[in-house]
This record gives sequence, structure tokens and C-alpha cells, in this order.
Amino acid sequence: MIFRNCAGGVVFYANQVFLLKNEKNEWVLPKGKIRNDETSIDAALSRVKIETGIDAEILSTAGETCYEFFSISRKQPVCNQITWYIMATKGKEFQLNKNMNFKEGGFYCIDEAIEMITYSQDKSLVNLSYKKYKEMMKEKKEKVAV
Repeated sequence: MIFRNCAGGVVFYANQVFLLKNEKNEWVLPKGKIRNDETSIDAALSRVKIETGIDAEILSTAGETCYEFFSISRKQPVCNQITWYIMATKGKEFQLNKNMNFKEGGFYCIDEAIEMITYSQDKSLVNLSYKKYKEMMKEKKEKVAV
């Protein structure tokens, strides 16, 4: 089995989260393999930028997920372990990377996004990340008000 370390972002704008529709018609979050001596933070930020065109900032860690699949090209199972980060962006502008076979993408309200997301662990990740994100935004407003 091949083990791959990956990183990705749960990107929020206001009360919306960014989702991508891949070539398999799955609604997913931006993520990718950590390469060479890249850190997980660098990989997460660069994958979000490469896949979506979004300049995001990391607010916090979001946790990890793991999944396995059988690689037809490598003729063996692959295990992806993904470190996730809660991210925010200042605008809703994005540019899908069509060369990476993404069909659709955009910011979606949380309830709608959770219904759309293909994998249950990603649904849970977005749900928990949104709760943490809301709490961080509330604390930020309270600090500004003081």
C-alpha cells in the first residue's frame, strides 16, 4: 500500500464554504499531496490557490481525515492522510483549475454544502470546522468592540 500525506483547506467566506466538483462528480474540498520538504501549511495554502485561485489565510487547524482507494494506474491500494486547516478569504472571487478536471465550484451556505458533499467524513469536517470558525469570528468581533 502507498501512503500519502496530504493537506487541504476548509475555506470560508462569511457563512459559506467553498466546494469543488471533481471529474467523478464528487463534491469535495481543495486538497493535495505534500511534496518534498513542503510543510502541511504550505501545501494546504498552495493547493487551495492552485485548485481554486483563492488567496486564503489559515485561522486554525481543523483535524485529519484518512481514506483508502485502489489506484488503477499504480495497481495497488493508496491511503491518503489529510491534515485540514480552517481558512478564510476576504472575497468570493475564484478561478477553477479546469486543467485539474474540476467541473464546478463555489461558495455555498453551510446547510446546502453539507447536503452536497459526497463523503460523510468531509460533511463532519465542514460541520465541525464551521462551528469553530463561527466561534473564532465571534471572539474577533468581541476583541474589536473592546
